[in-house]
Amino acid sequence: MDRMIMERQGLQSLISPRSVAVIGASDDVKRIGGRPLRYMREAGFAGTIYPVNPKRETVQGLKAYASVLDLPEVPDTAILAVPAAVTLAAVKDCVEKGIPSAIVFSAGFSEAGAEGEALQAEIAAVARAGGMRLLGPNCLGVMNPALGYYGTFSVVLDGAFLAPGPVGIVSQSGAYGSHIAHLVRERGLGISQWITTGNEMDISLAEALDHVVAQPETRVVMAYAEGIGNGDRFRAALERARAANKTVVFMKTGRTEVGARAAASHTASLAGSDDVFDAVLRQYGAYRAMTTADQIDIAYAAAGGVFPKGNKTGIFTMSGGFGIQLADDFTAAGLDVAPMPDTAQAELKALLPYASPVNPVDATAQAVSDMSILTAFVQSMMDKGGYDMFSAILGTGPASDSFSKPLRKALMAGLAGHDRSIRGLTMSAPRNVVADYEADGFLVYEDGGALAKSFGALAAFADAFDRNDPQPKPGTATELPRGRMSEATAKSVLRTAGVRFAEEALVRNGSEAAQEAKRIGFPVVLKICSPDIAHKTEIGGVVLNLADAVSVQRATDEMLERVRKAAPDAEIEGVLVSAMLAGGVETIVGVHDDPSFGPVVMFGLGGVFVEVLKDVTFRVAPFGVAEAHRMIREIKGYALLEGVRGAPPADVDALAQLLSQVSMFAAANRTRIAGIDLNPVRVMPRGQGVIALDALIELKDGEPS
Repeated sequence: MDRMIMERQGLQSLISPRSVAVIGASDDVKRIGGRPLRYMREAGFAGTIYPVNPKRETVQGLKAYASVLDLPEVPDTAILAVPAAVTLAAVKDCVEKGIPSAIVFSAGFSEAGAEGEALQAEIAAVARAGGMRLLGPNCLGVMNPALGYYGTFSVVLDGAFLAPGPVGIVSQSGAYGSHIAHLVRERGLGISQWITTGNEMDISLAEALDHVVAQPETRVVMAYAEGIGNGDRFRAALERARAANKTVVFMKTGRTEVGARAAASHTASLAGSDDVFDAVLRQYGAYRAMTTADQIDIAYAAAGGVFPKGNKTGIFTMSGGFGIQLADDFTAAGLDVAPMPDTAQAELKALLPYASPVNPVDATAQAVSDMSILTAFVQSMMDKGGYDMFSAILGTGPASDSFSKPLRKALMAGLAGHDRSIRGLTMSAPRNVVADYEADGFLVYEDGGALAKSFGALAAFADAFDRNDPQPKPGTATELPRGRMSEATAKSVLRTAGVRFAEEALVRNGSEAAQEAKRIGFPVVLKICSPDIAHKTEIGGVVLNLADAVSVQRATDEMLERVRKAAPDAEIEGVLVSAMLAGGVETIVGVHDDPSFGPVVMFGLGGVFVEVLKDVTFRVAPFGVAEAHRMIREIKGYALLEGVRGAPPADVDALAQLLSQVSMFAAANRTRIAGIDLNPVRVMPRGQGVIALDALIELKDGEPS
């Protein structure tokens, strides 16, 4: 059987089993070995449960077995609620029995040091050889509420079980996964499947994410990670979600150096560059939450599976101050708070002369006294404003027994005919009142900032779902030289990838340099060319702005003498004579090999923007021209490429083409290339292309050029 199919079947057996063995089952319902047994029995799990405990004849009223080898059938999965020291023996028994999957609860493995890491590796090897999938160790297991299956010891279930629903949860941290499951439940939402991956000796967060996304009942996935071990699998899962119009709302720790160290000590994860992770989520249309509150708010908004056609947003208010505040929040979230059409404003003014029907549309407190006014204003906004999203500020009004139902009825009358509209409210009321508004299709928030972020996220998801970029595939790998490359060699290689460089020539002495400079045209630049010298300026290996042949010849001979004294062991290929270009916008393009995602392309403006402001962005290779355009527009200094203070617009189309070509080259040669540096790259005025002035390629089996 195909290995991928076997892996998927093993994961399916783990999360949707028909029978389960609990190894280390306890009669004490408060112990780790007792909780999953209790939860499954109380939740009405329809499958067969086999407690395994050699010291007892029954556990919690069920017949117990001395060993998993004594079971009357092969269960779909096993829960290992045993100490780390006996986990290896338990896994061996499961393999011998032919059990396709198991959950390992216990800690004390790779997160605890070298000895634990070695034991974890041995357990993983035994399971892999036996074709058994393992979740954990150091995890809280899985939950599948629709089946009443709770393969976990999480105390979040002590108060109440989880309702089935559209929210999937995957988390490397069991504690965080339990916390957001509780918050989802408190928000009135149900859960499709819940998976915690812990140390990931086998099943990774990427694989769990892919599985949960594939479930038809899942509409939104909340994810938590401290590091991503399988970048390609992770990107494939994100793309599966985007292609299916399913949202992923991600929380990742390790944004700072302190956080990254803590992540490594907690689950032994490899935390890659946080900026790169950020860019991966943007590239695949996922949303990165900065706080748990944001993660819950946005998952709540996306759980309905309805998304706006655009980002034009209308605000109805009965208080000018609150309306202005919400307008600011929407603008900060990247939404368009467009004014009502002039004719519609005039009609509303005629209805209520002291209203302010621009946007925010302020009907004043008069709407409280006369609900027909409220209905008329809302109807005008929906019929004539052309808003993709509607919001209303209701304050504490819905908390009033005498006011809540008439208010909801008036709002619904105004929204008639717009059943698929995105509609949100800021209000404060008891949970049962909020539920009534939610039943009518309203997203309800107490805070306007939370509503604005959620609307902004919905618009961003809709934009990502609408993308129809052809997915590029890396071409054939290039035959690359061994060892270190000089600038000239690096440029020769990169020209095959479509990179354009300034006209230049490699010369051996001053006389040749003068001849080539005349051919190229003055002024010129001289640069020492050596595979052993990466930082040319530090040893006098660069001379700029030479305007005549005599200066070129003298400067070349002096440079060769100076460099040979400064670096007597360096291999000197000669001197590069290059045209000295002016004009355009100076940028930087680079590639580095990320430990999680492989080749990643970096782009930013050059000079102070990259050195001090670090105004750069990233994309995982390969990507197409459309994605490159999105990448370019992310930097803060993008306005410089549009042209400022009379400067012509830069050739952004050519720049996007270059970024895509570099990404294809990097992806095709990912096994050999550790890094590429094109700095500077001049983006010339529109129609004149882009020209790279310097190049460096670092190979995985060599040193930087």
